[in-house]
Amino acid sequence: MSNGIDKNDFKILFGKNLKKLRESKNLSFRQLATRCNIDYSDISKIEKGKRNIQLSSLLELSKGLEIHPKELLNFELDS
Repeated sequence: MSNGIDKNDFKILFGKNLKKLRESKNLSFRQLATRCNIDYSDISKIEKGKRNIQLSSLLELSKGLEIHPKELLNFELDS
């Protein structure tokens, strides 16, 4: 695991992974927002790496996507 990654890069990579997972389920921002009780505009900001989230949000997103929370963190840090 790379330890040279900064917080902003991590948020961007997390957001890209979230977008990939959301699109793989054919969900719009609004559809995912309804499923996980997070505002759709916040989901957009998370996907763009502009919003830092709490663990509770990670759990809500995983419920909305019907995946294990670890899948949201399953991405390469060296990208």
